[in-house]
Formats: sequence, structure tokens, C-alpha cells
Amino acid sequence: MRRLYRKKALSLVKELDAFPKVPESYVETTATGGTVSLIAFTAMALLAFFEFFVYRDTWMKYEYEVDKDFSRTLLLIQNRLREEHSLQEVLYKSVLKGAPTALPPREGTASEPLSACRIHGHVYVNKVAGNFHVTVGKPIHHPRGHAHIAAFVSHDTYNFSHRIDHLSFGEEIPGIINPLDGTEKITSNHNEMFQYFITVVPTKLHTSKVSADTHQFSVTERERVINHAAGSHGVSGIFMKYDTSSLMVTVSEQHMPLWQFLVRLCGIIGGIFSTTGMIHGFVGFCFDIVCCRFKLGPYKPREVVLPDPHVNNRAAPLLTDNHVQE
Repeated sequence: MRRLYRKKALSLVKELDAFPKVPESYVETTATGGTVSLIAFTAMALLAFFEFFVYRDTWMKYEYEVDKDFSRTLLLIQNRLREEHSLQEVLYKSVLKGAPTALPPREGTASEPLSACRIHGHVYVNKVAGNFHVTVGKPIHHPRGHAHIAAFVSHDTYNFSHRIDHLSFGEEIPGIINPLDGTEKITSNHNEMFQYFITVVPTKLHTSKVSADTHQFSVTERERVINHAAGSHGVSGIFMKYDTSSLMVTVSEQHMPLWQFLVRLCGIIGGIFSTTGMIHGFVGFCFDIVCCRFKLGPYKPREVVLPDPHVNNRAAPLLTDNHVQE
């Protein structure tokens, strides 16, 4: 009984075979089919090879949400922050390879004695609008801030030409664009105001190598000469006014899942195999129609050669009125 059940189960499984086997005696191989098969296998190998590199690659996913964290503080450290993410993604991925994204240190030596001020440092501030500036005069503090008295300083004795080597908000993370790095302003006026309006954007970066909370910023520049007689009032100096954006950007590194890679690989192999088969069949069908229409190839009429009755042919019996051959 068990053998009978096994035979029935095997016969049922055979009936469910979706890949029927064709005997080799029923299959005809041709040079055209072999060429198409070779091209198809080559295309499969190349596309599968390139698909593997696509699987190894990663991309950055950007998510925007309202920043609800007001308890954190910032660390103060040429263009607007790019709206497109193509350059930023290159910088983020360069972090994974260990490539630096900050400006390289200056290697040249000054030909003249250094006469400018060099300012560096950091300060902790809250997530509120504020400003910091570099100007002349004695600061006087009052409840609404502070003011500078520069009446005793001649305007012809100072110049606010400057160079910003590095300015960042928050923890310095490789891959983050700092738009003001390398900015240089040269002026011949002794009474000029330089203003930088900065918008700080909280950013959370999560990659396979880096996970940090930092800040990016965009900046708008403005400069003008102070001339009270012409109605251009103000104080000459370098002023940086910053404000924190209410939106927070979350950047995370995404990777193609293994199952998706396998599905794409099967799609490539099956698609090329089916497509080349259909193309080969269609070309063969068109070829048969042309050959049949113009009587070419296998459809060319064959000449039938009849045997000569005078060569190697036995003499036929003569029929007469008195003799009939049965």
C-alpha cells in the first residue's frame, strides 16, 4: 500500500511539472540560434556584473521634520547651502572612504610681516536668534545688549578686509558643507560694513560609519560703505547674524536589500532570455516569409532528374495484337 501511495504521489508531482523536458532528438540546433545564445549570455553576464556594483552602492535619504528640541546649545566655530543633494551626497559618501572635506591648511609663507588680527575660538549659545561681530571701539553693556564707542579712533586707521578659514555650528563632522570656509573679502575703504545673514539648520546624520547630531547653515552676504553724509548709517565691521530654522533634516544612508538584488538579478536573466527568444523567433518568421515569397533557401524548387530509359534499363516486352502481358 505504501508503494502504491508513493507511486501516486510521484505521478501527481510529475503532472505538476511546469518545466517539461523535450527529448534531444526533437531539438534542432542552428548557427543562428547559437550566435543569439552567445550574445544573450554575454549580455546577462555584463548586466549582472554591473548590477552587483549597484547593489554595493548606497544613497542618502533626506527627511524633513519640525525641530522640537530647544534644549541643545550650538558650538560656534561662499555660497548658499546647495538645494540639490548631488554634491552633498558625494561629500557624505567621501566620509565613508576617509577622504577629508575640510579646507587644507595653508602652506605658503607671508612675504610681509603679519599685521592683521587672527581670531579663533568657540562659544556656547542657545537655539535662539543672535549675532556676533568684530568692530572697533570700547563695548558698553546695557540691558538690551551692548554698544561700541569708537569716537576716539580714526576711521583711517583700520580696515575690515578679512578671510574666514573656518566657521561652523555644532560638532564638526566630515562631509558637512560650511559655506563660509575660505571666504575672502578685500576692500580699500576704511569705513565698510560686512554682513552675513546665517540660517542654521539642525541636522541628524546616520551612516554606517558616522552617527551624529550637527548643524548646517546657509548664508546671505551684504556689504556697504558707511557714509553718514550720504544717508548710509551704521557701524563699520564684520557682523554675523544667525537664526535657527524650525525644520530639522535627517540624513540616513540607505542600502539595497539582498532580496531586492536577487529579484532584480532574476529579472535581468529572465528578461534577456525571453526577449532574445522572441526576437529570434520573430526574425526567423520574417525570414521564412521572405524566402517563401521569393522562392529562396529551403523554399527554392528542386529539379527532379528522371532516369534515362536507354541507360541501364531492361527491355520492355512488346505488346502485339496476339499477345497481351498480364
